[in-house]
Amino acid sequence: MRVLLVEDDEVISERLKRALEKEGYTADIAHDGQAGLEMARLGEYSVIILDVMMPRRDGWSVCQALRDSRNVTPILMLTAKDSIEDRVKGLDLGADDYLVKPFSLKEFLARIRALTRRNKIEKSSIIHLGDLDIDAGAKTVTKGGEPLKLTKREFTLLEALARNRRRILSRDYIIEQIWNDEDSVSNTVNFHVTSLRKKVDVGREKSLIETVHGFGYRITEDI
Repeated sequence: MRVLLVEDDEVISERLKRALEKEGYTADIAHDGQAGLEMARLGEYSVIILDVMMPRRDGWSVCQALRDSRNVTPILMLTAKDSIEDRVKGLDLGADDYLVKPFSLKEFLARIRALTRRNKIEKSSIIHLGDLDIDAGAKTVTKGGEPLKLTKREFTLLEALARNRRRILSRDYIIEQIWNDEDSVSNTVNFHVTSLRKKVDVGREKSLIETVHGFGYRITEDI
C-alpha cells in the first residue's frame, strides 16, 4: 500500500518513512503543502499524512482542497498544537484522524493501520458510473444490469478511472501504479483503453473515457 507523507521537517519525515516501510508500506514524501497537494491529486494513496504547519500551504488548506475536489482518501493530521479548537478545525475540514506531536511510532502505525482497514472496507462497495455498476470486491461490472466480461487490466483501469473521475490519469501512472508493470509501454495503455471503450460505450453517444491529449485519460465530466 502506498502512503503520502506531507511533512516539512526532514528528520521527522525520514523517521516516519522508515517506520512505514518497515511495516510494508511504500511512502512518498512531500516537504511543503503545495507539493503534497499536487502529489495527492496525481497519485492514488491508501492514506495521506498531513502536517499542519508547512511552507507554501498549510495542512488545513491541503485537506480542504482535497475534500473540495471529492478526494476521499483517509487523512491523518499531524500537529504540535493540542487545543480542542485545532483538532475540531481539522476534523471539520474532512480529516479522518488527528495525532499530536510528540507521539510514539507504535501509536502512529496503529492509526495508519486503522485508516487503511477503513479504506479497504469503503473500497469494497459498489461504484455507480452512469449505467455501470462496478463491484470492487467481486471484481465484476454490469451495464444496465447485464454483466460485462472484462480482462483484469480492463477492470483495474475502469475502477481507477471511476474512483478518480475528476482526475486525469497519465499512461505512466496507469502502468506503474494501477497495473504495477513497469515493463509495459504507453501503446499498451492505448490498446486496453480502446478495448474497454468497445465494451462500455455500447449505446452511448459520447465515450465514457475521455482522452486528454498530452496528459492521459479521465471519465467524461457529464457522467
